[in-house]
Amino acid sequence: MSTSTSESTSEVRKAPPARKRKGGALPGGGGRRREFTARRGLVIAAFMAPAAVFVAVFTYYPMVAGSQMAFRNWNLTDLTDTSWVGWKNFRDVFTDPAWSTVLDNTLLWVVGSIVPQLVIGFAIALWLRRRFRLRGLYQALIFFPWAVSGFLIGILFRWMFNSEFGVVNDLLQKAGIIDEPIAWLADPQTAMTAVLIANVWYGVTFFAIMILAALQSIPDELYEAAALDGAGKARTLFQITIPYIRTTLALTVLLRVIWIFNFPDLIFGMTGGGPNNETHIVTTWMIKITQQGDYGKASALGLLVVAILLVFAVFFLLATRERQTGKRGTRA
Repeated sequence: MSTSTSESTSEVRKAPPARKRKGGALPGGGGRRREFTARRGLVIAAFMAPAAVFVAVFTYYPMVAGSQMAFRNWNLTDLTDTSWVGWKNFRDVFTDPAWSTVLDNTLLWVVGSIVPQLVIGFAIALWLRRRFRLRGLYQALIFFPWAVSGFLIGILFRWMFNSEFGVVNDLLQKAGIIDEPIAWLADPQTAMTAVLIANVWYGVTFFAIMILAALQSIPDELYEAAALDGAGKARTLFQITIPYIRTTLALTVLLRVIWIFNFPDLIFGMTGGGPNNETHIVTTWMIKITQQGDYGKASALGLLVVAILLVFAVFFLLATRERQTGKRGTRA
């Protein structure tokens, strides 16, 4: 017994070490990674170079060029004088009579679009999470608008809100809500309402897609446990569903705010910023200034847009992180 044990021990001790593969890796994938050499670095850099050059030429160079335009007298009417003017273009933006109207419209455009989109998109996602017949068909129909261009959606809704042959006035008259057609897009009091309705319809899909994906990650055991505890639908929604997908909701709202703030397509398709600047937001007004040839003022407005969105993103992320950290600490 002892002899056989000693023989097996000696065999184990005399067993040759496992041969290493080229590059230092052991058979079976348990070895260390290949050493990084200058040749491998050059190969990686060669593959990354085309993408880096493309991004530098078509992204970073226009950003730098546009930024320096904001501090110069850059007007297409007189390209002989592109002298340095400092903060003059920014002062021109703030002192422009249309600036206050554009700023108010932008705030209304963002808030008036985000809140209905979030509420309606959340409701649609909750409905689509349930299993029912032809659910896939309903998902395709609801998600389809997101594949259409925003400018085309604007043209479509411009026809729908047309005062002479628009379907909106026709339906309202047949329902007895109005007696005569309303000039939705020509009246300053109704133009912003019309573009908000169009944007809510267009953006609900994004919230529905994102929230539905998050809802499908919630374990069914949580809902079963809540049902055994006698929790109602409202309590389940606010104590299980929303807390579980809070991070997704925060990131979706952040992305959508940035998107809507920089979304001139639909407004240009419907009203072009009119009537009398009543539907102009910051980005549509910037495009209008660019079309007028004042690139310096437009570039200054573009830098203001970047600064506003950057400050908003930082504060929004800090606020949501502190709120989540505080609730975790309370639970602990």
